[in-house]
Amino acid sequence: MKAIRLRAPGGLDRLEQVEMPDPGAPGPGEIRVRVHASSLNYHDFSVANGAIPTEDGRILMSDGAGVVEAVGEGVRGFAPGDHVVSGFFPLWQDGPAEVGDFRTVPGDGVDGYARETVVRPASWFTPAPKGYSHAEAATLTTAGLTAWRALVVDGGLKAGDVVLVLGTGGVSVFALQIARMMGATVVATSSSDAKLERMRALGAAHTINYRTTPDWGRAVKDWTGGRGADQIVEVGGPGTLEQSIRAVRIGGHIALIGVLTGRSGEVPTALLMAKQARLQGLIVGSNRHQREMIRAIEANDMRPVIDRSFALGDLAEAFRHQEAGRHFGKIVLEF
Repeated sequence: MKAIRLRAPGGLDRLEQVEMPDPGAPGPGEIRVRVHASSLNYHDFSVANGAIPTEDGRILMSDGAGVVEAVGEGVRGFAPGDHVVSGFFPLWQDGPAEVGDFRTVPGDGVDGYARETVVRPASWFTPAPKGYSHAEAATLTTAGLTAWRALVVDGGLKAGDVVLVLGTGGVSVFALQIARMMGATVVATSSSDAKLERMRALGAAHTINYRTTPDWGRAVKDWTGGRGADQIVEVGGPGTLEQSIRAVRIGGHIALIGVLTGRSGEVPTALLMAKQARLQGLIVGSNRHQREMIRAIEANDMRPVIDRSFALGDLAEAFRHQEAGRHFGKIVLEF
């Protein structure tokens, strides 16, 4: 069985493809899955380049999609031949968030899905959307579910809301698609006019180039007639948060899901207080959230945007493509 391990202390030149023993038959409550695809996330990249330390020899990648080959005793809801997708927090099945670290996250705290076959508890997976390819399904575990939780679970998204998404990475593109699927109006920002054109093609009603319009918070407020955005999917962190607070409506919701501009910084607390807005941090979601998202996806035939596909052995090249920042949507591995 082929797998990709990361040697400590990390770095893209420390990725190695190895042959590992077959994991064997599933035990009680477990399923054996032939993994066919994974997708790249900022978290995966941070582990790979050593920014998030992990155990020497860790098998990377938090997202995994494939086919059930066998089920163990007592397993219900899965059968050989079923298409499945993994969960980011495998132990968080339902209820409010109780996980604040990555100790159980595949590809970080435990071995992930950069390998051909796994045997894991059945509860670590959900069915994949009907009709999805494995590559499409693999985009859902982290990016898709983060956008869903930000807008629908925590934000209570409803038709007619104005949603602001920052950038054109995996979460932001998913947020645009989910918002449009739910009947919301979307404003999108990027530094690339070409990418903004693609966001308009996906349904964005208004786009802003944040390089040519650095005061984009005011631009969003002006475009909404002075009201501001109902919800903002904030992926930048300290470097963009002030503008997001300026862009949000009074009583609106800002979902803080990324720290692309840094891990700490000043927050304009007086402005946030005046806006009476809810600033909520979040990390992905539960098994139940994922199942609910997949039902919505199936009902609306929503398809993820895939930028480029790489082979398992080309994972380092895939991360370099991600690092360059030229991608639009999701980068995937297929194997």
